[in-house]
Amino acid sequence: MGFIIRSIVNGFAIWVLSLIPFLQISVTPFAPGRDLQLILTLVALGALFGLVNSIIGTIIKIVAFPLFVLTLGLVSLLLNGVLLMITAWVTGFWDWGLAVGAFWPGVLAGILLSVINWAFGIILRPQQKRRR
Repeated sequence: MGFIIRSIVNGFAIWVLSLIPFLQISVTPFAPGRDLQLILTLVALGALFGLVNSIIGTIIKIVAFPLFVLTLGLVSLLLNGVLLMITAWVTGFWDWGLAVGAFWPGVLAGILLSVINWAFGIILRPQQKRRR
């Protein structure tokens, strides 16, 4: 259930990013391209970004651990943009998907994607029952 909710949140974040013209992010929906196909495309992109982030992102974090320590974690800001561009590259083989215009707007979009996911993570976090 958590993966589905994260996919929906990622899809919403990608949709918000595609509305900002400076970021050069565009989403091509499934054919015929109506509203339902756009929503399904965004959820699929959210799921794919989650998979790319969990698999490739983890491998990169393990390999580049000394770089993370050296920059005090600031390289993770670049990593989010790179993972977003990898997701766009993977979907470039299909008729639908994500397109990222350039590297630095992609990095900024990755940072904003992280901020949106963080905000929704706080809102959707399960509440713990307090003992008296």
